[in-house]
Amino acid sequence: LSGPAILPIALRMAHQVAHAVAIPVVGMGGITSAEDVLKFLMAGAVAVQVGTMTFADPKAMLNIIDDLAEYCAQEGLANLQEIVGII
Repeated sequence: LSGPAILPIALRMAHQVAHAVAIPVVGMGGITSAEDVLKFLMAGAVAVQVGTMTFADPKAMLNIIDDLAEYCAQEGLANLQEIVGII
């Protein structure tokens, strides 16, 4: 199972692991948008991996990066580290 169907499970697991260990956690599973990246970061992941989506849309990462930059500007964030683990 991969793609968006696994996102809720992967997000919960990333949250649980990030709050149980003292090492960096990388979120992966079902990420298709900047919103998904933000969810993983807020859950405690310090980085994310985008896999299947890049096969469907080779420009997906560029779009996600642009959208994350726009989010930071709108929210007045210096960087995304400011939201890591806030939930």
